[in-house]
Amino acid sequence: MARMDGPLLQARGLARRYGERVAVDDVSFAIAAGEAYGLLGPNGAGKTTTISIVAGVLAPHAGTVLVAGQPLATGPAPAKRLIGLVPQEIALYPDLSVRDNLRFFGRLQGLGGRRLAQRIDDVLEVVGLRERARERIEACSGGMRRRANIAVGLLHEPRLLILDEPTVGVDPQSRNQILGAIETLGGAGLAALYTTHYMEEAERLCDRIGILDEGRLVAEGTRRELVAQIGAQDRLSLDVTGDAEALATALRAVPGVTAAHAAGGRVEVLTAVAREALAPVVAAASALGAGIGGIDVVEPDLEAVFLHLTGKALRDAPGA
Repeated sequence: MARMDGPLLQARGLARRYGERVAVDDVSFAIAAGEAYGLLGPNGAGKTTTISIVAGVLAPHAGTVLVAGQPLATGPAPAKRLIGLVPQEIALYPDLSVRDNLRFFGRLQGLGGRRLAQRIDDVLEVVGLRERARERIEACSGGMRRRANIAVGLLHEPRLLILDEPTVGVDPQSRNQILGAIETLGGAGLAALYTTHYMEEAERLCDRIGILDEGRLVAEGTRRELVAQIGAQDRLSLDVTGDAEALATALRAVPGVTAAHAAGGRVEVLTAVAREALAPVVAAASALGAGIGGIDVVEPDLEAVFLHLTGKALRDAPGA
């Protein structure tokens, strides 16, 4: 898939109400071709409503959605053919095989003949089910069903794939297969809008992340940018042989180090980017004649950001 200039998806000022309750309140974000964008939020934050609007399932009460520059509508529209939707619930026929499900849904998507047969083989390969294609869905494991669900969303070669918690309840092998497939597709130019309540998935998969809370987008950026927003810093923990106090004093003068203190044979160093400060810190220790037995690098994670912004842990608040 060829990459394009400008965002593949643009959501502008989205709003949606249910009676007096505002589920989505002036939400705007964009996703580039080949980018994985994570949408995280505690229960009731408006995550599922936002996804439904972006997929064209729900009409917003305000705001617009553009896919490759084309306006999205809830009825038939060219822009909707550019989107693949993978819902959280398994949307497959249990008494049909994996391949027969793909054949059925492919025909609904307007595919047929050799083209459909080729696409079925292609998506089975992507999700790692080519050798299990004849198995009935009801006999498949939870992880296989999830992967088959993703395969349906990929059949018509969408440019944007929307995945709503696609790894819920699956085994580690299937989870790794799913994440690996999404990474591979992103490298080929497919954009992804991804929700999850596994923070490590967001850390691994998402180029940028938007955090929803009470219907509003309260923060957005890369992991590093989000961490910087809450003022958190990286930490180097050095196991020192020699004068730890003298080393801490020397390290305070190293560019990029914001603080350093000694504590029982260890020196704790705060810095904006630990991996950039590592070499000058080691060089300063060597110049002082201090030995370093080991170094632990601790980087603030998305969980800390999420907890700071929403007051909740993500795993305690699946769904939206």
